[in-house]
Order: sequence, then structure tokens, then C-alpha cells
Amino acid sequence: MAISSNKKILLVCEECLSRNYSLQKSTISQRDRLVIKKFCNKCNLRTVHKESR
Repeated sequence: MAISSNKKILLVCEECLSRNYSLQKSTISQRDRLVIKKFCNKCNLRTVHKESR
């Protein structure tokens, strides 16, 4: 049985701090925190979303 190197992460909006998105990230190839510009339903804008700890 193979061990999965993917980890489930949550993305947090920088403006309103709501946790909107969940993704899977490879822990082997990406060591630093993920930063993506995505749409936030609470802010109703495209804002920067960062990976939560």
C-alpha cells in the first residue's frame, strides 16, 4: 500500500479571515505556504488567500 504525500489544507481570506476553500497540496514538492488570489463570497471580491496553519 502506497503512502500518500498529499495533505489537505485550508485557504483563509486576508480581508475577512473566512476559511473559504480546501485543497490538497503535495508536501514533497511544495514546502512553503500557498498564496492564491481567489474569490471570497463574504467580501464579494477577488482577494489574496493564504494557506492556514
